Formats: sequence, structure tokens, C-alpha cells
Amino acid sequence: MSVTIAEELLLLAHSEEAGKQLVDSTSLNLALGGALLAELALGERIDLEGKHVVVKDPTPVGDGELDRALARIVEETKQRKPDWWVNRLHAGKLRDRLLTRLADAGVLTEQQGKVLGIFPSKRWPEADGTIEAGVRERIASALGGSDPDPRTAVLVAVMHAVKLERKAFPGADKKRIKEIAEGEWAGAAVAKTIASIQAAIMAGAVAAVVAAGAS
Repeated sequence: MSVTIAEELLLLAHSEEAGKQLVDSTSLNLALGGALLAELALGERIDLEGKHVVVKDPTPVGDGELDRALARIVEETKQRKPDWWVNRLHAGKLRDRLLTRLADAGVLTEQQGKVLGIFPSKRWPEADGTIEAGVRERIASALGGSDPDPRTAVLVAVMHAVKLERKAFPGADKKRIKEIAEGEWAGAAVAKTIASIQAAIMAGAVAAVVAAGAS
């Protein structure tokens, strides 16, 4: 089964057995929007022109969620910065759609429940750990010193933006994480775009924490 970087991120963001989310929803949503944008950059569908995201190639990728995101960027009449797109692309229940897609594919199991016996909740324990095991193997290899492929480097960068590595890879070398997240594994031009996306995710997550503290 072929999965997106956003779906790989989702697998890492949930505990395997309990299916419990490891980071807050706001941060995860921002990371998912950023992951879609980053994968489009890797696929040379979008680029950064000055401070704005521009379409480089409008050809569909062949994945429903990526193509939905690309179409929105194509249709937007104004030039927008990465932070605008990071926020817009996760709107419309992207997380739920991706989780459901993984459940439909037999990777996750959807479990309904209630918090305090009143509020509806869902958990997504793993049904088939093959895909996540492959993702973890790629990341572990990179953390161990191997050069990561561009896809793995982008996943690490997005994960680092919301500090997910602290939960998904406790004890990982912080210096190596930062080195991978800031590297030019996909070339200088794409790295610049990825860096701007990573910064947008971080800024959104920090703003959310500040807003929550002030309320």
C-alpha cells in the first residue's frame, strides 16, 4: 500500500496498541497540512517564489488528498505564503479523512468510546504494523547516521516542527534530528520550500499554545 507523508506522520502520532494521539490536535493538524504541502514540493508540483507558494506543475499526483490540495492551490487567485496554506489544507477534517482511509485499508482500527462516560471519542489502534515498521526503520537508519532519502528527511522535519519525535522516538539524538530537519537532502530549492513550511508549522503551533494560555 502506498501512503502519503501525512499518513506516515499520523501513524507515528498514535500509539500502536491503544491508538491514543501523542500530540495535541492543533499541532497535529498543522503538521498534516504542512506534510501535504511538503510532499507537493517534493513532487515538484509547487515551489517557493519569494515568500509565496506557486504552482510549478498542475498535473495531478494520483492521490486523492494530494490532488485535492494541489487543486486548491491552483484555483487560488492570490499568492499565499506557506503559513496560509498550512492552515488551509488541514481544514475540512483532513485528519479524520486520512485516519478513515488508513482504517479502510486495514492499517488502523477505529474504536468508538466516551470520555468520562459522556463525550464521544475515537481511538485508532494499529491493525497492521507493517507500514509503520517500515517508516520507523527508515527514520532509525537516518538517526543512526545514514543519509536519509528526501521523503524521510521531510517526515523528520515535519515531525520535529511539532516535537513529535520526543514521543515517537524518545531518546533520539536531538542534534541529529535537527541536522536532518535542516538538511538539503532534496536539493537547495526544495529545501528552502520545506524550511518555510516547517517554520509555518512551528509558528502556528506556538501561536496556538499562547492563545490557549491566554484564554
